[in-house]
Amino acid sequence: MGSNAIKDVALKHAVHNAVSHDGKAQIGPVIGRVLGESPSLKSRAKEVMAIVRDVVEEVNSWSMERQIETLGMEWPELLEERRKENKKTLPPLENVERYTEVRTRFAPNPDGPLHLGSAEPIIFCDEYAKMYDGKFILRFEDTSPDVKAPIPEMYDWIKEDIEWLGVRVDEVYKQSDRLGIYYDYAERLLNMGAAYVCTCKPLTFRKFYMASKACPCRNQQPEVHLERWGKMLDGTFSKGDAVVRIKTDLDHPNPAIRDWPALRIASGSHPLQGTKYNVWPLYNFSCAIDDHELSISHIIRGKEHEVNTHRQKYIFKYLGWEYPEIINVGRLGLEVGVLSKSKIRAGLEAGLYRSWDDPRLGTLRALKRRGLQPKTIRELMIQVGPKPINSTISWDHVASINRKNIDPIADRYFFVKDPMDITVLGVGVREVRLPLHPDDPSRGYREYVINPEVDEVSLVISKADSDLLSAGKIIRLMGLYNVEIIKVGSRGVLSRYHSERHQEARNLDASFIHWLPKDMGIGAKVVMPDASVAEGVAEAECGNLKVDDMIQFERFGFVRVDGISPFTAYYAHR
Repeated sequence: MGSNAIKDVALKHAVHNAVSHDGKAQIGPVIGRVLGESPSLKSRAKEVMAIVRDVVEEVNSWSMERQIETLGMEWPELLEERRKENKKTLPPLENVERYTEVRTRFAPNPDGPLHLGSAEPIIFCDEYAKMYDGKFILRFEDTSPDVKAPIPEMYDWIKEDIEWLGVRVDEVYKQSDRLGIYYDYAERLLNMGAAYVCTCKPLTFRKFYMASKACPCRNQQPEVHLERWGKMLDGTFSKGDAVVRIKTDLDHPNPAIRDWPALRIASGSHPLQGTKYNVWPLYNFSCAIDDHELSISHIIRGKEHEVNTHRQKYIFKYLGWEYPEIINVGRLGLEVGVLSKSKIRAGLEAGLYRSWDDPRLGTLRALKRRGLQPKTIRELMIQVGPKPINSTISWDHVASINRKNIDPIADRYFFVKDPMDITVLGVGVREVRLPLHPDDPSRGYREYVINPEVDEVSLVISKADSDLLSAGKIIRLMGLYNVEIIKVGSRGVLSRYHSERHQEARNLDASFIHWLPKDMGIGAKVVMPDASVAEGVAEAECGNLKVDDMIQFERFGFVRVDGISPFTAYYAHR
């Protein structure tokens, strides 16, 4: 087999490997595939290794779009194989036949915006509702005016975030609008003797339930508890004086399940209801009632709610209801970015974070501002799947999915951070056409006329690049020409024209550096993941972009346009 034939085989496996690994082929597996296909080449392993190394380097310089297109045109069977391997879907729901309609629900507390962990149940609920032609229910669990008090603007923010994720909400409910329903069920359970109003002090009651004994209130007649209930409602009892408890097994091995609290008196003002109500349901009571009333078929929630499931089943048993199917999922963490609402709120109050969409946070609003795409989040969640295992997602993995989604649509521009002058001697007029996208000529070009004064041109390059230069070194000014460095000083770089061809720069192992004509760009700021700001000059064409456009600043990274005048962008990733 000749070297060209080896190169063809290497190219096939390199492209396949690159497409399977986020655009970056690995030399080892490609060599293994080449030698596996042609065992006779093992005696020429050194030669094969050199050819594979060159081929892999070339393939890795291509965009992901070009790699996929090449694989589809030249080796479509490999592309189809990859699609079959990579196509992930959620596992089917259990016991669907029990229900006339699949109804899933997402039930946030509007005490802060959604974060990446919130996206897990949202996406699962949405996917299953679509899979079975069912309904997605949004239910605001906002019945804690004293603890985790709702924030008024969060109702709309949460709806906006869910809509941004591409989820259609079929029905919306606020638990704070449903107090009358909870009161009716509380009275019904009190009448049945399935619940009671406890007036014991918390520490006193704790001694009883820890000893698996009934408190003095428990065995009173329903009439006594209904009278006490009336005093809770009319204000005779104050906060802490009484609580409605659900009767459970006092010998239950888990003390948290023994006679758990269902409704209590609160003194805070609710942002929607004001002081209209003073008795509010606790989580397990309102949640259980609503899951039945709203005909929820499948509940997808964190595995930390297992105790709550056991608590809620007592209400279903007393009222003769059938409990929905439960899918427990693990807690999802992000390698970078704060997800805890309480920690974020504390950071905001202390002035550590600027806002709920500060780039250091893991809120959906922060991730959106950084340029994460809804499609990326959905793909990520489906990859994770509904498993009862806690997991932490690396930002590199998030970035690799997002890169695949935005690379085909992101136009390329130059951004020169901390600009420094570079003078090039011995050049004439140059007309430069730089593609907006290297793999899609139809997107157009950025055009420059580089017009020297006498025989020298003034450009700007990044200060970070100038730090790498030294006298005698050859560099390639991307899309322009090759220059030789004469001198590097504190006020700028002096160089002379060396040669024209791109390939010659490659042969000389020259550094490729982006540039801009001096005084022809616009001031630009890029907010980085640590909230620091990179300042410099961007191509003037960037002033014609729109907010939310995704672009790539070559050699810098993908960014989302956040403002035009002045030009501001948020850094996404490399």
